Amino acid sequence: MKGLIQRVTHASVSVNKQTVSAINTGLLLLLGIEKTDTPATAAKLCRKVINYRVFPDDQGRMNLSLLDAGGSLLVVPQFTLAADTRSGTRPGFSVAASPAHAEAMFREFLVVSERLLGGAAVGRGQFGAHMKVSLENDGPVTFLLEAGGEPS
Repeated sequence: MKGLIQRVTHASVSVNKQTVSAINTGLLLLLGIEKTDTPATAAKLCRKVINYRVFPDDQGRMNLSLLDAGGSLLVVPQFTLAADTRSGTRPGFSVAASPAHAEAMFREFLVVSERLLGGAAVGRGQFGAHMKVSLENDGPVTFLLEAGGEPS
């Protein structure tokens, strides 16, 4: 499982020109799900996202997590993050989860997120839809986080 997090001042997701979710200060997470991902993988990445220290403290150092900063989370499923781009000029998707498995892991990630954020509402994209994502990246601050096996 891979998550591309972006620290944002605001972000939103639209489907068919209708906003389905929006947040103010917080993290936009683009979530890539692979076929080997499990509920444990989702929980591991979720803990990492929520506790990753990317918000400034009083000295301006990235020392605060989403929890510490009291920010919001917007989770957008993104199939293309599961692509293998190591060779050639076209992405391969052999490691990407099937739609049914990916949707189950996406829902699991959302449940864990809401629990870890103390019942706070977690914004979400619409699984399987063609979405338009708008954001104002704060910094810009962007990190690719991974959960699962060791990097190769």
